[in-house]
Amino acid sequence: MEPLSERDDALRLLAAEAERAREGSGRLFLLRGATGTGRTALLRAAAQQAAARNMWVLRARCTPENSGTEWGVVHQLFGAEADFVDDPPADPGTPRAAHHRTQSALLWRLLETYAAEAPLFVAVDDVHAADPLSRRWLAEAARLVDGLPVLLVVTERSQYDIDPPGAGIAHGLSPALARTHTLAPLSDGAATDLVRAAFPEATPERVADCVRAGAGNPLLLHALLEDLSSGGTTDGSAPLPDTCAALYPGAYPDAVSWWLAGAGAATAQVARSLAVLESGEADAGAARAPSADGTAPARNRYPGCRPAERRDIQARIIARTAQADPDRVAGWLTAMTRLGLLRQDADGPHRYAHPLLRDAVLSGWTSGRRRAAHRTAAEELMRGGAEVAVVAGHLSHASAVAESWAVDVLVEAAAGEVRAGRPRGAVAFLRRALDEPMAPVRRATVLIQLGSLECAEYPSGGIARLAEAVRLPGGSRDLVRAMVALATALVRSGETRAALRVLREEEPRLADRPDLVRTLRAVALLMSDEELGALRKEYRRRSGPDGGTTDLLGAAHRILNVRYEATAGLISARDAMAQIRTLLEGPADPIAEPFLFGTAAAVAHWADELDEAERLVRRALDALGPFLLHPMHHVLLDLRVDLAAARADFDTVLADPRARSSGAGPSGPGPTSAHTQAVIALVETGRLEEAARLVDGFDLRTAPDSWRTHRFLYARGLLRAAAGDPAAALDDFMECGRRQAAREAFRSVVAPWRVAAAECELALGRPREALVLAEEELRLAEVWHTPRVRGRALRVLGEATGGRRGLELTGRAVGLLRGEPAGTELVSALISHGRLLHALRERSRARESLREAVERAERLGAVRLRTVAEELLREGGARRAGAPRTGPAALTGSERRVAGLAAEGRTNAEIAALLHLARRTVETHLTAAYRKLGITRRTELPRVLPPTPPGASARAG
Repeated sequence: MEPLSERDDALRLLAAEAERAREGSGRLFLLRGATGTGRTALLRAAAQQAAARNMWVLRARCTPENSGTEWGVVHQLFGAEADFVDDPPADPGTPRAAHHRTQSALLWRLLETYAAEAPLFVAVDDVHAADPLSRRWLAEAARLVDGLPVLLVVTERSQYDIDPPGAGIAHGLSPALARTHTLAPLSDGAATDLVRAAFPEATPERVADCVRAGAGNPLLLHALLEDLSSGGTTDGSAPLPDTCAALYPGAYPDAVSWWLAGAGAATAQVARSLAVLESGEADAGAARAPSADGTAPARNRYPGCRPAERRDIQARIIARTAQADPDRVAGWLTAMTRLGLLRQDADGPHRYAHPLLRDAVLSGWTSGRRRAAHRTAAEELMRGGAEVAVVAGHLSHASAVAESWAVDVLVEAAAGEVRAGRPRGAVAFLRRALDEPMAPVRRATVLIQLGSLECAEYPSGGIARLAEAVRLPGGSRDLVRAMVALATALVRSGETRAALRVLREEEPRLADRPDLVRTLRAVALLMSDEELGALRKEYRRRSGPDGGTTDLLGAAHRILNVRYEATAGLISARDAMAQIRTLLEGPADPIAEPFLFGTAAAVAHWADELDEAERLVRRALDALGPFLLHPMHHVLLDLRVDLAAARADFDTVLADPRARSSGAGPSGPGPTSAHTQAVIALVETGRLEEAARLVDGFDLRTAPDSWRTHRFLYARGLLRAAAGDPAAALDDFMECGRRQAAREAFRSVVAPWRVAAAECELALGRPREALVLAEEELRLAEVWHTPRVRGRALRVLGEATGGRRGLELTGRAVGLLRGEPAGTELVSALISHGRLLHALRERSRARESLREAVERAERLGAVRLRTVAEELLREGGARRAGAPRTGPAALTGSERRVAGLAAEGRTNAEIAALLHLARRTVETHLTAAYRKLGITRRTELPRVLPPTPPGASARAG
C-alpha cells in the first residue's frame, strides 16, 4: 500500500481506534473533509489496515443516485442477509415508523451476530448521501457499539456551500460516542513532492505552477498530473496552459465539474459567477508584473475603497449575478480561501488559485450564460465605482447593453490602453463598442478612433472603417476629422492621389463652413507631392486679383507660408518667429491646432528656439489626442527626434523605436526623419557599419520624392564622406540640393547640403567649386541670421578661403557658436580653426583650439569629430613621435580618467555622470583602454593600471 500524502496521522488514529474496538470498546469514527481531500482513499487504506489485523470489514459507498433507495447502505453492508428489511409488516395496520423500528432492532441483532464471530470494521463512505433509513440506523448503532468490538468509520463531506447542509450524522451524539477527524488541504510541500515524483525534471517555476493549479486538493492535483502525463506534456520547463482545452484527456476539468456537482447548483452558480468576474478583470488589458507567487496581481478594481469594502462589493456582485444570499457568498469566499481554492489579493477581493482552475469552473456554462453574467458584473461594477478598464473588460464579453454608458466606458478604456502603449487592447474595446446602438455622429467618432488604430496593423481594415465614417451623416467638424484621418491613412498606404481626390470630392459638403474648407485645403497642401511649391502657388492665387487678399487665408495656410518663406530664404528667423507668435495668439479651430503648433515648432527648431519648439510639439500632440490619425502626427514625432539631434543628444535619437528599423516607415513608403537622424548619429558616434546597414535597408530609387527622402540623401552622403568616399558623397549632397531647389527650398536649413558638398570639393582638391558653394550658403545664412547657420557657413567659407582671411572667418564662426545650442557645429568650427592655425604655424593656438574640440566632442559622444581633432593634434606634435602605443603610458588623458574610475568599481552610467560624458563615449574610451592595456575584462583594470593619486577621481568629476 502506497503512503498517502500528509495522511499518516489520520491512519495512525484509525489504527488506534481499531485496536480499541478489538478490545471491545467500539465507537463511531467520523472522517470529514471537503470534496477531493482524499476521504475515500484514506477510508480504503484504513480498511486494508484493519483487514490485515484480522478484522472483518463491511463496506458501503453512498451516492446521490441511490439515496432514494430504502435501506440501500444496509444492503451493501450485509448483503442478502439483510433482505428481511424489505418485507412488509406482518400486520398491515402496523404504523410505518413502528415497522422501521422493528427492522432496525433486527439489523442490530445481525450486527451483534457478526461481532460475536470477529471484530468488525464497518466502513461507510460519503454518509451524507445515504438514504434516510440507513442513515438513521447508523446513528442509532453509534449509540450502542461502545460495548462491542465494532468500529464504525464513516466519511462525510464537510464544506461550506451556499445552500446550508443538513445536520451531520454525529449531530446529537455525545463526544464520548464519536470521534471526529477533519482532513486539511495538502500543504505546498506535499503538493510539490507529488509534482516532483511525476515530473522529476520539472523546473521550479513549472512545479509551482502545478501546485497552484492543484489548489491543495489531492483530487485536482492528481487529475492535473494525469492530464499532463497522458497528454505527452513531458517538457518540464513549458508553462502550464491557462485553458482546459489544452489538456488531454481532460481529467482535470472533469474533477472540477465533479467537485461543483457535489457542492450543489447554488454553489456552482456562485463559483462560476466569481470566475466570470475574475476573467473580465483579467481581460481588461492591463500589463501587470508577476507577483511573488508567479501570478499577475489584480488591479485595484475599486479605487478609493478599503479592503473590507472591496470584499463586500465583490460578494454583492457575485450574489446578484448568481441570485444568491450575499452573506452566504461572503462566507463561501472565506471558506474556499482557507481551503486553498481561492487566494485573496492584497487589496481585498478573492480570485482563483490559478487561471486553469478558473477556466475549468467556467467550462460548465454556455456562452449565453457567460455573456449575461458579464453584463450583470459590468453593471454592478459601474454602480460600485470600479475602474473603467475592469468594467470594459466585462463589457467586451457581454451581450449588448443598449445604454449610452456602455459606449462611454469602452471608449474611455480604449483611451487608457493607448496611453499605456497597448493599441491592441484599445482596438478590442472599440470593436466591441460598435456592437452597441448609437447615434450616427457618435458612431463616426468611434469608427475614426478604431480605424486610426487599425491602420497601424490592418491598413485595409482601418481604411474601410474611416471610409464608413466619412459616409455617415453628422456635423461638419466630424466630417473633417473623418476626412483627415482617411486621407492620412491613404497617404501612408502609398495612395497619395486617392487621398487628395477624397479631400477634393468631399469639400462641397462643407460649403457653409469656409473655415473648415481652409483647414481641409491645408491638409491637402501638406499631403501634396509638390508640398511647399504647391503652397506657394496657392498663396499667389489667393493673393491675386481673383483670390482676394491674404486675409482670406486660414491661419494654417498663413503659417505654412511662413515656413515656405523660411526655407526659400526670403525671411529672417526673427521675422519668422514674430509672425508665428502673432498667428498663435489668435483664436484657432481645434482641428487646425495641430497644423499651427506643429508648423510653428518646425520653424522654431530652425530658428534655434529649441525650448519653445519642444513646448509647441507637446501642445500639438495634446491637440491630436490619443486616437485621431492625422498627417501632423508623424511630423511631430520626427520633430522630437530633430530637436534631440539639434542638441547632439545621440542616445535619445537612437532610442527612438522608429530609428533603427529599415523598410517602409510609419508615415508612408521610404525613410523617415528618424532614420535620417539615426544614420547621422551613428556616423557621429563612429559606428559606420551600423549606419551602412541602416542605409542599405532603403532603395532610394523607388522612395517617394519627399522631404524625408531628400534628408536621407544628405545622411547617406555624410556616411560616404566619413567612410572616405567624397566623390560618392558629393553626388548625394548635390542631388539633395537639386531636389530641394525644385521645391523653391533654397536655404539648406533642413539639410545643410552646400556645407557638406563644399567639404567634399575641398577633399577632392577643388577649392573654387567649394568657394562658390560656401559663399552662396553664407548669403542665405545672413538672411536667416541665426548663430548656428551663420557659424556653419562662416566655417566652411573659411576652410575654402584659407590663409589669414580663412582664419578670421573660422574665428568668427567659433565666436558665433559659443554659448548657442549648436550641437556639433562648435566642435567642427574649433577643428577648422585649429587646422588653419596649424597651417599658419601657430601651433600653440592650434593645439588649444583642437584640445577644446576634443573635450567638447567627448562630452557629446561625437567619436568621429574627436578622432579628427586628436589626429590633428598628433600631426601638430601634441604627442612626441616615439610615444608608446601600448601600456598605461599610451592612454590619453580621457582614457586614463575613465579607466581609473572603472577600476574603482564605477558603472558606465556613474562614470558618464561624473565626467559629464555620453555613455557611448565612456564605452569607446574603455574599449580603447582595454586594447592598449592588453586586457579583455573590466576586473583586470586594477591589476594593470598604476595607483590613482588620492582625490583624483573627485577632481575628474
